[in-house]
Amino acid sequence: MPPNKCCLKSKNELGMRKRSGMMRKEKTVEEYVEGVLQHNRAMLAQAITLIESNAPRHFQKGQDVLKGIAPHAGKSVRIGITGVPGAGKSTFIEAFGIYLCGLGHKVAVLAVDPSSTITGGSILGDKTRMEELSRHPQAFIRPSPSQGKLGGVHRKTRESILLCEAAGFDVIIVETLGVGQGETIVKDMVDLFLLLALTGAGDELQGMKKGIMELADVICINKADGDNLKKAWATKQEYETILHFLQPTTKGWDTKVLTCSALYKEGIEEVWSSIQQYVTYCRQHGFWTEKRDKQMKGWLEAMVSDYLYASFYGNESIKRILSMVETKMMNREMTVSEAADRLIRAYEQEK
Repeated sequence: MPPNKCCLKSKNELGMRKRSGMMRKEKTVEEYVEGVLQHNRAMLAQAITLIESNAPRHFQKGQDVLKGIAPHAGKSVRIGITGVPGAGKSTFIEAFGIYLCGLGHKVAVLAVDPSSTITGGSILGDKTRMEELSRHPQAFIRPSPSQGKLGGVHRKTRESILLCEAAGFDVIIVETLGVGQGETIVKDMVDLFLLLALTGAGDELQGMKKGIMELADVICINKADGDNLKKAWATKQEYETILHFLQPTTKGWDTKVLTCSALYKEGIEEVWSSIQQYVTYCRQHGFWTEKRDKQMKGWLEAMVSDYLYASFYGNESIKRILSMVETKMMNREMTVSEAADRLIRAYEQEK
């Protein structure tokens, strides 16, 4: 007798539902915390995905995970790296990261990428740009989409740093967008800021804000190899001259200017040596704790700012009149100040 097709169908559907249910089962806070503290990279990636989620139901769970790992975070050296397009940031970070792993360090790279305005996803594929480093057992690379606005890195990148530290990574590298505002945001969440530059400082500085120079604790002239070597040394001297006229980012610390070739892995040791000198200097003079406290305060201010932004544009009154106000402003029927005042009054009236 042939088997009952309805029974078979019911059993198959039940099995599919069970398997689907198992796949959808969410991990507990304890499972996330235990996995991260056991240095499980897969669990670390999932924990970062949790805190990156915009779903309200994930927010509190993410915060509970952070509370659980908090006592184990904060022990890394946090390095921000920026540079103009073409400076070879990815090549440098890969060479630098592999060098550090060779010394026994565990390196996490959080690359703050531009986001697609359609999907909000990360456009740049850092794992494809740093293939060797991404395969290293002591390294972890995570693109961090800013989701349409630079403010998106405030909470998510900072919290990702804490998770990576709790997972045993003792050097955290945050690669910036390299567009000016991103540098300021990342500077506020790292211990040291490294500017990667190219030869020909005179031409490069035409498009570089003085403020970015003042943020740097270490400047490294990349691609100092072959016929470019003499130019690199000349550029180094130009930067050193310019720095004499700028206020140092850390009191008493003279910004170091170095040369390297990330492609040929030359000068990387000197870069790490300068970073270690900076860390020692800050700890000896009491700046280290001061910097970490400042990072926490900056984090709080950024969180409040992001909340107010979301609260304002998420307000129903603002949603109803925003398009009308913008149209009047574009038609010169209302000044920008009048438009802002109209929106603010509508927001305050509904509170």
